[in-house]
Amino acid sequence: MKAENKNNIDRREFIKRIGAGSMLTVAALSGCNVNKKGGSTLSDDEIPTDKMEYRTNPKTGDKVSLLGYGCMRWPTIEQDGKTVIDQEKVNSLVDYAIAHGVNFFDTAPVYVQGMSETATGIALQRHPRESYFLSTKMSNFSNASRENSIMMYENSFKNLQVDYFDYYLLHNIGGSVGDFNRRFIDNGMLDFLIEEREKGRIKNLGWSFHGSADVFDHILAYHEKVHWDFVLIQMNYSDWRNARGRNVNAEYLYTELEKRGIPALIMEPLLGGRLSNVPAHIEARLKMQEPDRSVASWSFRFNGSYPNILCMLSGMVYEEHLQDNILSFSPFTPLTDDEKEFLFETAELMLQYPTIPCNDCKYCMPCPYGLDIPAILLHYNRCVNEGNLSKSSQDENYRKARRAFLIGYDRAVEKERQAAYCTGCKQCNPHCPQRIDIPREMRRIDQYIENLKQGKEF
Repeated sequence: MKAENKNNIDRREFIKRIGAGSMLTVAALSGCNVNKKGGSTLSDDEIPTDKMEYRTNPKTGDKVSLLGYGCMRWPTIEQDGKTVIDQEKVNSLVDYAIAHGVNFFDTAPVYVQGMSETATGIALQRHPRESYFLSTKMSNFSNASRENSIMMYENSFKNLQVDYFDYYLLHNIGGSVGDFNRRFIDNGMLDFLIEEREKGRIKNLGWSFHGSADVFDHILAYHEKVHWDFVLIQMNYSDWRNARGRNVNAEYLYTELEKRGIPALIMEPLLGGRLSNVPAHIEARLKMQEPDRSVASWSFRFNGSYPNILCMLSGMVYEEHLQDNILSFSPFTPLTDDEKEFLFETAELMLQYPTIPCNDCKYCMPCPYGLDIPAILLHYNRCVNEGNLSKSSQDENYRKARRAFLIGYDRAVEKERQAAYCTGCKQCNPHCPQRIDIPREMRRIDQYIENLKQGKEF
């Protein structure tokens, strides 16, 4: 691995350098491949405005759209040498979503390198406050002091231009009980947030989870004191029984919440796009079963078939993603038991494809040495799904796969931001919700590339 002459980059330089290059990977991450007619955009009269599925919050009686808008991947543009959120496009996407029945929007202080809350607030303040439900989080990962945590909380009100939050979350907890205590118990922040709920500034208080079962159980046990209003979990038909890394099977998470009558919100219904961009023979399998539905719709229908789910979040960067996703919920058709078993079999087949569980959340960024970590991992996964990852130079399609991987790699990732430049500093690892050992993967991918270049055996 190359470490020489690499200096730490600051946040401004990172945002400048990430640029449009990272957007090359976004289209594969946010929803559908294409719409059901094979084009890029459906006409307005094909997208119903009055058939959205809604679920009722048992505490408040609120009617929440089953499809929620995840604001972690807003579109960006280059402006004055910097990458910024394309506010005009965000406004258009939000307007379209609301017009077609979507009324739940979820953001966080750390999304889109700290720009999401402001952009989301600008777009939503153009609509009556009672027309949407807003969710944000306390992302006090690096500085959990009481002063900083309260400042983050108050800044969210300013950024989002509201005086109450419909849903507020303790963000990304589950790494360890000690980390939970550091961020929310020792500093008194959990008690503070309970008081804020009593004041009405928070309507529903919950938490988002990535981690181990023992930590999930520990935090869930606070229900007797806190009376959690909801929990945000990662759930899809792949994670239901085959969660990877340090994630917990969604079947367990969902069942434990259902036992206690705690509504579930769902993140990563498409696993960062990995369940909408599946290997070719998996796509053919799904299309054979439902020719007129998108690949992505299977995961939405799976999640929505469970009654304790209040809303599932999807990050939709382009209008065609938004349109296709709306179609999956307007109207919504739950899966039959046979269709669920079909998906469980599909999930087992997908285990044969060794993708890296990166969801492109970008929590690992910016890398202090300039690597574009998500782009590297996503290119690798794309080649796995497309059959362009050779196990041996004797493989029948070795030359084609070799060319596709190497040429595609240089197109997807700038040369100075590739895996070869990883120093193994591990600063990224604590921030990854999927608990990927990123330096190890960088070394493995870099070695694979070197073998390809030199024509070595694997």
